[in-house]
Parts: sequence; structure tokens; C-alpha cells
Amino acid sequence: MSRTRPLGITLIGSFYVFGSIVLLLSLFVMELSFEKYGIAARFGWPSVPEHLARFLVGAASLVLGYGYLKLKRWGYWLMVAYSIYFVIVSGYLFVLYKEQPFLGNIIWSLIVMVYSYCKRNHFYIKPQQVRAGG
Repeated sequence: MSRTRPLGITLIGSFYVFGSIVLLLSLFVMELSFEKYGIAARFGWPSVPEHLARFLVGAASLVLGYGYLKLKRWGYWLMVAYSIYFVIVSGYLFVLYKEQPFLGNIIWSLIVMVYSYCKRNHFYIKPQQVRAGG
């Protein structure tokens, strides 16, 4: 089996990398005061300052997106752990508030978990099984 990256993994990993870059840039470029729920609230950290939450989530997303795109085992497990945490927190917040963005976060996290599970074999190929140019 070659170690080619499926399109879905490329899309998911790219979304996380792009999102992390936008989040990190938002620390310097934009003031997103129009959001009803900031990043800190969406991640269940109401007492964490918004800028710190943006930095932590942006940095974590960049690392896990990179590992996921590079088909690293740790990237797979970080993505799964991140998605499980996010679906639990979003589920709890959806029960409390009954509104977006929490339902969308639940659906996205479930899609990522199910797809990642279905493609898990791409993360477990030994280096000697990788074909050059394939």
C-alpha cells in the first residue's frame, strides 16, 4: 500500500491549518467583537482571556493540522482527541444555549472523527512501505 494522502485528509488538515493561521492573524489584525461567542467560550474556557485562547487554539490547530497532513500517527491521535474534546464541549454548550455555532461544531467534529477512523490505515504505514513517487 502506498502512502498517498486521501483528498479528505488533505481538506480536513488544510482547513485546520488555514483556520489556525486566520486565528493567529486575528490577534494582530482584527478585533472580532461582533462575535457572540468567542473562541474561549466555544472551547469551554470562559475564564481564559480571549487573546490567550486564540493563541492556544491557533497554535494547537497548526500543529495538529501539520501532523494530520503529514500522515503522522501523532497527528491522527491529536486530531481524534481534539475532535472528541470539541464534540463534548460543543454538545454541552448546545444543551445550554440551543444555538449556533455549537451544533455546527458538533457535526464537523463527528465528520472529522468518522472520516479519520475510516482512513486510519493511512497513518499506520511503516516508513519502508512508502513508495517513492507514489
